[in-house]
Amino acid sequence: MSAKSEWPDLKGSPAQEARRQILAESPQTEVQVVPEGSMVTMDFREQRVRLFVKDGRVVRTPRRG
Repeated sequence: MSAKSEWPDLKGSPAQEARRQILAESPQTEVQVVPEGSMVTMDFREQRVRLFVKDGRVVRTPRRG
């Protein structure tokens, strides 16, 4: 598994572009696109990265968990 745990450079990127980049770097990662303000579980999963989006763009730094 990749040691990278967050992608600050992807904040502001189109969601699908960010998803492609994360999967290119870490193919085993489960990338979830989530509308900003949505309720999500608080469990920590090393293989998950959530992309919080508004108007199709990433609004928070994507990170594992």
